Amino acid sequence: MRLADIERPLTATMILACLAMLAGCASNSSATPDARYDLGAPPAASAAAAPAISPTRPVKVLAVSAPRNLETDAFVYRLSYVDAQRTGSYSTSHWTMPPAQLLTQRLRDALSARGPVLSGADPVRAPLLEIELTGFEQVFDAPEQSHGVVSVRATLTQQGRVLAQRAFAASASAPSADASGGARALAAASDDLIAQLRVWLDAQPLAASR
Repeated sequence: MRLADIERPLTATMILACLAMLAGCASNSSATPDARYDLGAPPAASAAAAPAISPTRPVKVLAVSAPRNLETDAFVYRLSYVDAQRTGSYSTSHWTMPPAQLLTQRLRDALSARGPVLSGADPVRAPLLEIELTGFEQVFDAPEQSHGVVSVRATLTQQGRVLAQRAFAASASAPSADASGGARALAAASDDLIAQLRVWLDAQPLAASR
């Protein structure tokens, strides 16, 4: 028997059975290779989706922050049909980097289509966008049905003054009830959330940078 990654979250009964099986297989050296996931290629931009604002307006985008439980590469799921308060993580399926870092890259790439994206260290006095990741998980509503959920809190400041703050959330159905399906769902939910952020950011009355 191989010590294989359980690619699908387990019911309470299956967990007990698998623990007994894994105890007997712990000495086996032929473990399943670790699967690594990212958010995939970004969606292709279309002319219809282009913002109707000046493409030269810069914005500073800080690295997305996250609570301690999201600062690792663990691939988290929630069995809402068993216990909505309980989370778990796949044993040999992980993200290529912590979710906050994946979302930072995705966000900066998307916002670069609307104008220059700067770092917090840049001396230009531009509006500052701070994003806190509050949720990033695959939620199982049934053993064979799940969706990806991403939630953030966004704060926009300029010259030390808070211009706007808002919570955003997005979800997308998973095409399969495993880590691979969860990764696709979370990528789609991330892109949906970033699209919401772009619309919100473009609606803010930002002063010209100096």
